[in-house]
Amino acid sequence: MRFIETHAHIYSEEFSQDLAIIVKSALSNGIDKIYMPAIDSTAIDSMLAVEASYPNNCFAMMGLHPCYVKENYKEELLIVESWLSKRKFAAIGEIGLDFYWDTTFKQQQYETFELQMQWALDYDLPIVIHTRNAMGETIELVKPFAKKGLKGIFHCFSGSKESASDIIGMGFHLGLGGVLTYKNAGVAEAIKEIPMEWLVLETDAPYLSPVPYRGKRNEPAYMIEVAKKLAEIKGLPLHEVAEITSMNAEGIFKTT
Repeated sequence: MRFIETHAHIYSEEFSQDLAIIVKSALSNGIDKIYMPAIDSTAIDSMLAVEASYPNNCFAMMGLHPCYVKENYKEELLIVESWLSKRKFAAIGEIGLDFYWDTTFKQQQYETFELQMQWALDYDLPIVIHTRNAMGETIELVKPFAKKGLKGIFHCFSGSKESASDIIGMGFHLGLGGVLTYKNAGVAEAIKEIPMEWLVLETDAPYLSPVPYRGKRNEPAYMIEVAKKLAEIKGLPLHEVAEITSMNAEGIFKTT
């Protein structure tokens, strides 16, 4: 069986001491591609170093995360734009809206998100979306870009049946991670009727570990637990979940 991990921060400090072991563990579990979302300029060097060390397995995205839209957001966006003009990336991400922690830069988040979605169209790249406490606003902002052909993933989907339907109606995929395995999260119910063709797998490592690893540092190998849960929800054999979600991911990240 072969799997694709669509969202993992394996370049982060949490993996600095044992990255080789983490990648080896992922590969031994059949996860042969790991897509790494960008956060801000401080993480770019480490992310690209991981990609350079594992050029056949680890692939970088480029973008400015909404939680890092601060006073210097224009300078950060110039850095993103500069990198996009230099080389090819798997996607623009992770980008979006986050009104959970702080809404000080709410208007700047809107501006940043729209600009990066336009860049995605300009560079013919998919986007990977982060949304927290802003699902409705995020969907509304994406709609006009989706009509122009923009595609991508709503990463770490934890919304309702209605939002799931709205998202796939725009031609976007749902990224399913550890939250799918949490009893009271409601994600299993929300995606029960969503066709498999709209689903991809992820971990968001080192965050949001699936059951039975909840509370521990997450890693790509743990994505197998998410796949098992999805197989159970859909009544499918695990190898079929692996095949379909991998095909979906490859259709999104067409450059690799």
